[in-house]
Amino acid sequence: MRLLFAGTPDVAVPSLEALLGSRHEVVAALTRPDARVGRGRTLTPSPVRVRAEEAGLPVITARPRSEGFLDVLADLRVDAAVVVAYGEILPRAVLDAVPHGWVNVHFSLLPAWRGAAPVQRAVMAGDEVTGVSTFRLTPGLDEGPVFGTMTETVRARDTSGDLLARLSTACTPLLLATLDAIEDGTATPVEQPADGVSLAPKITPDDARVVWTWPALAIDRLVRGCTPAPGAWTTAPDGGRLGLGAVRPRPDVSDLAPGHVRAGKREVLVGTATHAVELGDVAPVGKKHMAAADWARGARLGDDAVLGAEAGA
Repeated sequence: MRLLFAGTPDVAVPSLEALLGSRHEVVAALTRPDARVGRGRTLTPSPVRVRAEEAGLPVITARPRSEGFLDVLADLRVDAAVVVAYGEILPRAVLDAVPHGWVNVHFSLLPAWRGAAPVQRAVMAGDEVTGVSTFRLTPGLDEGPVFGTMTETVRARDTSGDLLARLSTACTPLLLATLDAIEDGTATPVEQPADGVSLAPKITPDDARVVWTWPALAIDRLVRGCTPAPGAWTTAPDGGRLGLGAVRPRPDVSDLAPGHVRAGKREVLVGTATHAVELGDVAPVGKKHMAAADWARGARLGDDAVLGAEAGA
């Protein structure tokens, strides 16, 4: 089949790579426009654009709702379109313009975790198993009929970044099998059940703020779910924002009140509603991540140091 590939970030690249090596023909790539990133606000192409141009593919950055997009789509004469973390809502007219529809690779076992942040929400919720679904896009939020699924165990220390990286490569056989079945006429998409629906809205910075009155297990899941983006955080004793890398639950330490800090030469412990957690790397405002013990020495924390105090957390 002639395919249009729609995707933007790094996690979409393995799927594009698999399609380029398949029996199908990728005729163009649709991706988000170049964006300004980093402290220097450098205009940077998306990872999908970089790989597509390396492969000699035409790259489309026009938004699907823009004037003339349907004409561009018609000129491509594609049989189907594949979507992997593209980042735009497709209007019905665009969905209907492709004969075999738009096949979406979604990083959850639908109908669980419909939305923009399925992997982050799965880690934050403590799910033990997640996976990938291929389904036909419809106007509703991740509501279309499912072609197939694959499962993946959520490991005890997985961050959302770790898990998403595994899913992005493990999903490629499922994607290829889905497209082969569509072309052969053997695909049998199944409508999603009404039961078991959960939503995965985008993680905001407020969502990523650690509440020290939560149990240690919940804080650990929150931090791992928000790593690498948007990044968990709290406020330091001086009131400045403090980014948090991975934390480690410490069931052997239960004498610290929520948010209270005990800084040693090699470790920094913080109290929660249950037992303490040990901080890993931290990032004070305007600085790169550093070992928590190094930060604590530089900050000269006293015995009464508390994180998140101004929020009562």
